[in-house]
Amino acid sequence: MILLAHEPASLETMVMTTDLAPQVWAALHFGDLDLGDLRRDARAITIATALAANPGKSIPQLFDRWSETKAAYAFFAHPAVTPDEVQATHRELVLERLSEPGVYLLPEDTTELSWAGQAPRQGLGPVGGSKHSQQGFLLHTALAVRWPEEAQPTEHGHRPPVEVLGIADQQALVRQVRPANETRGARLARERESQVWEATTARLGTAPAAPHIRWVRVCDRGADIYEFLWSCLAEGHGFVIRAAQDRALVDGAGQVRGHLFETARAQTALGEFGLELRARPGQAQRTARLSLSASRVCLRAPQRPGSAAGQLAPLPCTVVRVWEAEPPAGVEPLEWILLCDEVVTTFEQAQQCALQYATRWIGEEFHKALKTGMGAEKLQLEPGDSLINAVALMSVVALRLLHLREAARLMPQAPAAASGLSALELAVLEEKNKRSLGSVREVALALGKLGGHLNRKSDGLPGWLTLWRGYVTLQALVEGVRLAHKLKKFR
Repeated sequence: MILLAHEPASLETMVMTTDLAPQVWAALHFGDLDLGDLRRDARAITIATALAANPGKSIPQLFDRWSETKAAYAFFAHPAVTPDEVQATHRELVLERLSEPGVYLLPEDTTELSWAGQAPRQGLGPVGGSKHSQQGFLLHTALAVRWPEEAQPTEHGHRPPVEVLGIADQQALVRQVRPANETRGARLARERESQVWEATTARLGTAPAAPHIRWVRVCDRGADIYEFLWSCLAEGHGFVIRAAQDRALVDGAGQVRGHLFETARAQTALGEFGLELRARPGQAQRTARLSLSASRVCLRAPQRPGSAAGQLAPLPCTVVRVWEAEPPAGVEPLEWILLCDEVVTTFEQAQQCALQYATRWIGEEFHKALKTGMGAEKLQLEPGDSLINAVALMSVVALRLLHLREAARLMPQAPAAASGLSALELAVLEEKNKRSLGSVREVALALGKLGGHLNRKSDGLPGWLTLWRGYVTLQALVEGVRLAHKLKKFR
């Protein structure tokens, strides 16, 4: 159920790339691996097929025979199996799409995966702040999505739907315990977690120089790192990044001329638009009326003696401010101060930056799909390398859980086959709903109903979590049909 096509020239293209049964899908994304043994290469496809057909199940639940389960454990523990090798074919497919004409967003973020337990687990490190019994690793992922040519909020204020291409890059970082007697020099020399942003730039490589291809890194405040911003410009990557640092601004002569936040807040609004905001802790989902402004600025390089940053030049960019001028009573007003590489002078250009930043939320939904949908944190593999390998494979499968929700918004009237469900799954879903399903939207609503969605007009389309619950229920129904077919003596 994952889109891996550029913006379709025809509906047939969409159907061809999405109508994939789990085994066919797994062969596409995990075929042509080079893990040192043909049997090992085939095992990757077998495990991916099982995970795609049964998201959320543990490894022992995926297979009927203990030999298959044992083979899966051996696969993840083998030295030849690494996250980069497991995702190699998938990332090559994504890179091919990123080389075609279009605007591509690379939403990027870090999440923690943790496991409880007082006994140290080899290959894992401390996570969770004060939760000393938690151990795990950090997972930094850059997704790739295709931005529509004419992006506008929907009539209900939703961000524009996007085509999910896949994972452009992913890195696992195991946090090391800080030595008790560590000197300042040793601490500064030690690799910092914040360097993962620059490392992603290097791993992605230089963006195609073609005039009709644009890559845009979309990141939250954790990416407001001067060296990272320069790394994007050096490799031809655009960026829309929420500012965290109130940096000094300089003129052409290098003289300080104010600071970022004050300058952004002093600009006159270019206009306003409505945008639906996701639910946050203490705040329900709502649609906000947002104002926009833009100003071209030049950021002063930070002074870091002894580091390369001290030699960096001032960085030209545009600051786009997105804010709620008249928030509802009792609600904290929204404000985003965004750094953008492009020149922005009009309302339409500023709105594009705001909508592209709002698309960053798809990265958070991916993390939820990985943890809640796929059950990554329920894995009981040891040592840590085995866990990291399994999560790398699960990450690709997790994107299938996000596809149908986006596809239902992007191409609601496409034939039901474009949903990615197999012919048997569609037939069972139609029988359960007692009606034929002709479009992707109807499939999404039918799956949502299985997952608890009320399907009222005011409810809108079901979210990915509701769709996932419906998909799990559907798999149980399909398995029942298969078993009934075998039990011929009870017919």
